[in-house]
Amino acid sequence: MLSDIYKMDYPRRGKAIVISNKHFTPEMERRGYGVRTGTDIDCTTLCNRLEKLGFEVDRYHDATTQTILQAFASAAKEDHSDADCFVGVLMSHGEEDKICGTDGIVELQTIFQYFKGDNCIGLAGKPKLFFIQACRGGQFDSGTNLNTMDAKRAYDDAFNKSEEIRIPSEADFLLSYSTVPGYYSWRNSAKGSWYIRALTFVLDEFGTQLEVQKLLTKVNKLVAYQDRFTSNTDDPTMHGKKQIPSFTSMLTKDLYFIPKKPK
Repeated sequence: MLSDIYKMDYPRRGKAIVISNKHFTPEMERRGYGVRTGTDIDCTTLCNRLEKLGFEVDRYHDATTQTILQAFASAAKEDHSDADCFVGVLMSHGEEDKICGTDGIVELQTIFQYFKGDNCIGLAGKPKLFFIQACRGGQFDSGTNLNTMDAKRAYDDAFNKSEEIRIPSEADFLLSYSTVPGYYSWRNSAKGSWYIRALTFVLDEFGTQLEVQKLLTKVNKLVAYQDRFTSNTDDPTMHGKKQIPSFTSMLTKDLYFIPKKPK
């Protein structure tokens, strides 16, 4: 019988590719993509958390469009047969369905395509998680006042592997975004982005205990309700704004970051 939980006891947790872009070319700056102060804090805290969960983390700072594509294309070609899953993190400026390299813009679907089941056999049937800290538009969320706070090896050994297993190429992805389509994503120059701060906190507190979609629901709750995640600026058009992260799951099972046994 097919399990309802992903197999997470392979020898390795897996690879994590982390892109953290702070500085951009003069041409990108003229287009409105300025320095992203605070991303260094985001990168350090999240990479540390991923390493504690057992991931082998490759960091890329100020990556060009070519570097971003090469990093993910190369990772997809690696041998993942002994790994639980894969994680990709992109922290940069962005637009709807796009992420910025230091010198241009990359379609997110181009990156995701590398890891689809028909392109990356080693991860077929295994979780591919992407965490994206970037704007998805220029709209601001003014918030709403509430009266109350209430308002194949990836399968079990019991599965008959002599039979051909066919799964959708798009299966087993989870895409977690810092904000919803069309909206601005907030970042504090001293403390880092709201989304990464909340994500790191939740992973620290509950990362090995709760299923991944419950973890991300907690991230949504923190960013949505905590007062520290409300914009505070002298610009009245940007003051008092809120944000809600979002995630889309194509996972086919529950995912728990079960602690790895010491070697």
